[in-house]
Parts: sequence; structure tokens; C-alpha cells
Amino acid sequence: MTTTTAPVQTPPQTGAAPGRGPAVARQVVSYVVAVFLAFVVAGIVIAVLGHNPLSAYRAIVTTSFKSGFGLVETVHKWVPLVLLALAFTIPLAAGKYNIGGEGQLLVGATASTAAGILLADLPLPVLLPLVLVCGVLAGAVFAWVAAWLMDRFGINEILSTVLLNFVSFGIVDYVASEVWSDPAAGHPTTIPIGQGGLLPQVGRPAMHLGVLLAVLVTVAVVVVMRRSVPGYELRAVGANSRAAQVHGIRIGRVAVGSLVVGGALAGLAGAIEVAGVHGKLIEGMQSNYLLLGIIIGLIARGNALAVPFVALGIAVLEVGSSAMQRTAGVPSEMVLIVEALILLFLLFSDVVGARLGRSSR
Repeated sequence: MTTTTAPVQTPPQTGAAPGRGPAVARQVVSYVVAVFLAFVVAGIVIAVLGHNPLSAYRAIVTTSFKSGFGLVETVHKWVPLVLLALAFTIPLAAGKYNIGGEGQLLVGATASTAAGILLADLPLPVLLPLVLVCGVLAGAVFAWVAAWLMDRFGINEILSTVLLNFVSFGIVDYVASEVWSDPAAGHPTTIPIGQGGLLPQVGRPAMHLGVLLAVLVTVAVVVVMRRSVPGYELRAVGANSRAAQVHGIRIGRVAVGSLVVGGALAGLAGAIEVAGVHGKLIEGMQSNYLLLGIIIGLIARGNALAVPFVALGIAVLEVGSSAMQRTAGVPSEMVLIVEALILLFLLFSDVVGARLGRSSR
């Protein structure tokens, strides 16, 4: 007579995954160490140049928080930075590199300006959504060009997005110098858009409501990336495109979609700059947002949840750089050195961690 033993059922685990806590702790430590070392090295450079590092860092840290104006300026700087960083991070999750955020921002700003000028007589409830939607669509279409070339002809998206940036420069120059030029500006600038196309301002000093829109978009991106089927497909394609294809994921569609969504976010950044900050199209309004967006995306290690916090830190540095130059005499470009050093030390920590992991096996 044979006796059978019922299989032992293990209750489902409801706690955190084993090892996740230490992994998060290691990441936090790596960020803290990278920032600390970056400021130490930059401080040495500042001292060698004959300036006081403590005065320079005090100016950077306090400018954004010691007055309402500094806080508003920092938040306004955060908006394009976080949107450009997400425009880079989303395609990065699929293994693609969107280096065209600058061009997509400018094309979005151009389309928003066109809508705001041509339809200037419309009321705010009609014109403002049109201005924002035109910017989003223009950025998405501009990114779609590079995505289509990649999907149809196999042209590397890095090359096409970089070259399209130069196309956008020509578009902005033509529109601001020939089509709707403001002769009194003394610089390639368009005439202002209609009052109904401007974002409402709140508080004193005034903060435009594009900040709230950027927060909502950022939350939506994080939720979609972490809690939805498209987000899962995006991460699957980036992790192993061949395995994703075997399991029925259309990797071409996912790659194209990621670039188009990234372009839409960059276009939204351009629309908010027009409707919330400048009220017009200005040649050079993109500043160094592309470079900073890429740096933010890489410092965040492609994690959409970390992007807004890294972007805030970079915004504080950028706003404080001018104060550092005024009060401590340190060139504002030193902030770029700090940002680059943070990224380099993070990459170095990844290399060291990978080697230590291999040696311990």
C-alpha cells in the first residue's frame, strides 16, 4: 500500500523582495559619495584658481531657497529639465538614444508660437490648450522622423536626432527673423503670442502653472513606466530585445513609440517655455537643456522615478551658478564641471561594483 504525501504549500511572500533593501542602500550610498567627491574635486579646482570654495558653494545652495524669487526661478528651471530628461530616459529604457530633445523643444516652441500668433484673438480656454497641444504634436512629429528613418531604413537614431537639431535651428532662425520678426528686439525674436495663450500665474513672485502641468506629466510617466503593460514592454525590449520579440512584443513599434513619446515631452517643454516664461519665440531659448537633460537621465540611471529629484538638484546648481559668479567670482561654468564629475563618479562606482561582484563569485 502506497502512501502519498501532500505537497507543502509555501505562503506567498508579502514583504519586499530579498536583497532589494541592500541594493537600494548601495545606490543611495553611491549617489551620496559621488556628489561628495564631485564637490571635493571641484572645490580643489576653485581653490587652485584663487577663490574660496565655501563661499562659492554657499552661494549655490542658498540662492534657490533664501528668497521667493530664487525658489520660483529654480522651479521654472526644473520644468524643461525634467521634461527633457524624461524625453531622453523613456527611449533609453528601450535601448534607444534620443539626442534630439533640443530640436524637439525648439520645434514645439515654434509651433506653439505660430498658434499663439495666428489665433491671438481666441480666449484663454481655447487658445492655451491649442498652444500646448501644438507644441506636443510638433515635438512628436519631429521625433517621429528620426524614429521612422530608424525603423524603415535602419539609420541610427543618434545620428538622425543630432542632425535634426540643426534643422530646428534653421526653422527657429527663419521664423524669428523673417516670418513674425520683432524689429525692436535686436535679436531674432518673434512678436508676442496672444494673451489667451499665456499660462496663468500664481503667487508672488509669480509662478506659471506649467509647473503643475510638468508635475502631473512626470507622475503619469512614472506610473506608466512602472505599472502598465506599455511600460513593461518598454523595459523588456531594453533588457533583451530578442527575448521580447520571441514573446510577441513588437520591438519596432515599441522603439518608435518611445522616441515619439520622448519628442512629445520635449515639445511640451518648448510650449511651456513660450506660454509660461518668454511669451514669444527667441533664438537660443533652449539654453543648455539638451546637455543637462542627458546628464540628468544618466545620473538617474534611466530610472524615471529618480529623474525629477535629480532634475531639481541640477536646477538648484544652475540657478546658483550665476550667484556664485557674482559673489565669489567663480566662473559659472564650474557648475558644469560639478555635474560632469557627479556623473563620472557614479559611472566609476558602477564599474567598481561590477568588478567586486565578479570577484566575489
